[in-house]
Amino acid sequence: MKPLPAISLRALEPEDLDLLYCIENDDALWGVGITNVPYSRFLLHEFLSSSTGDIYTDKQVRLVIENESHQTVGLADLMSFDPKNMKAELGLVILRACRHQGYAAATILKIHDYARRTLHLHQIYVVIAVSNDNTLRLFQQMGYQQSARLADWLFDGEHYHDAIVMQHVL
Repeated sequence: MKPLPAISLRALEPEDLDLLYCIENDDALWGVGITNVPYSRFLLHEFLSSSTGDIYTDKQVRLVIENESHQTVGLADLMSFDPKNMKAELGLVILRACRHQGYAAATILKIHDYARRTLHLHQIYVVIAVSNDNTLRLFQQMGYQQSARLADWLFDGEHYHDAIVMQHVL
């Protein structure tokens, strides 16, 4: 297996508005997320303005993934933060041009380290469409265990699809 690329995680900046706009309005991603409507620049600007960057306040933290040349390769979210049970859901989007280069695996490792050392989370979970074989395989390789199958969990605008919940204890 070839070595993973070096990546860094950073907070969202106002300059990331175009990146957010592009990702949030990519209808190819709507089938894997919790939304299926476009976001305006105004709403995304408001999100950037109101976000504290504190997972305890916002119940989420959104991070920009950069390669070693400081080029943006994607976004990582820790969301649905549960402070009582110290767990959060991981959302991960790698930009199309950067996929299949090891950035997702490198980000998962970096998120694990951040979640364990900084946020003191006990576990992270992901919800993945059963048809998303590549992503299911990636998370299994990263040590995630399947814990549930959710019937008709994801709606793509026309059909409902089952999803798999995978968990990783940190």
